[in-house]
Amino acid sequence: MAALKKSSAKKSAQRPAKKAMRPSQKAIEQQARWAVIWTAQKMSAQKLSPGRSGNVSCRFGTGMLITPSGMAYDALKASDIAFVDTDGTFDAKARKPSSEWRFHLSVYAARADAGAVVHTHSMHATVLAAAHKPIPAFHYMIAVAGGDDIPLVPYAPFGTEELAGYVADGIAERDACLMANHGQIALGASLDAAFEMATEVEELAEQYYKVLTLGAVHLLDDAQMADVLERFQSYRANAQKG
Repeated sequence: MAALKKSSAKKSAQRPAKKAMRPSQKAIEQQARWAVIWTAQKMSAQKLSPGRSGNVSCRFGTGMLITPSGMAYDALKASDIAFVDTDGTFDAKARKPSSEWRFHLSVYAARADAGAVVHTHSMHATVLAAAHKPIPAFHYMIAVAGGDDIPLVPYAPFGTEELAGYVADGIAERDACLMANHGQIALGASLDAAFEMATEVEELAEQYYKVLTLGAVHLLDDAQMADVLERFQSYRANAQKG
């Protein structure tokens, strides 16, 4: 009996360990589609974008996954999320992508480090955008977007190549920008990071709006912001990793 147990133990020791099952590409895509949906629903629930406004995307494969046009976020299913390839092609038989798909693609083309984009019509960012006011260095947290301001890009009709070009210029050296008479756009290495950036931009926009109501705005100078940006390097690196 002892010999039998010894033999069984030996065979067990020699048996190769089972390899961990890797998720299939389909499973990975499903997970990414649901992550886009959850981000869009969170954007709506936290009132960063009213109703069906705004849109969310993430880089995927040779292109991106993006929320569809005109659908309520609470009603979305994984199959409703549209895939748009780098060249702008998408399945005509599937849900149509957001009308803003062009500027989402322009972000991914301009920024290799962008893994996700969140576009909102958040209240205070939109108010400033409608007033054609970028957000200057009124507070050191402006550095969270990578520079000494959150810029404003010119107006162009939604869904156009012209607007996509303006957005690409606006985020070339920033992780967020305002779009004149429109709203804000934020990017990040992940959906969580992009959503957090959009939330931070709205918070800063509200603060700046309220400072403007008091009269003169006292801005940090170039040297002060250069110091802040130096201090922010590790902060931003960790934030972008989510």
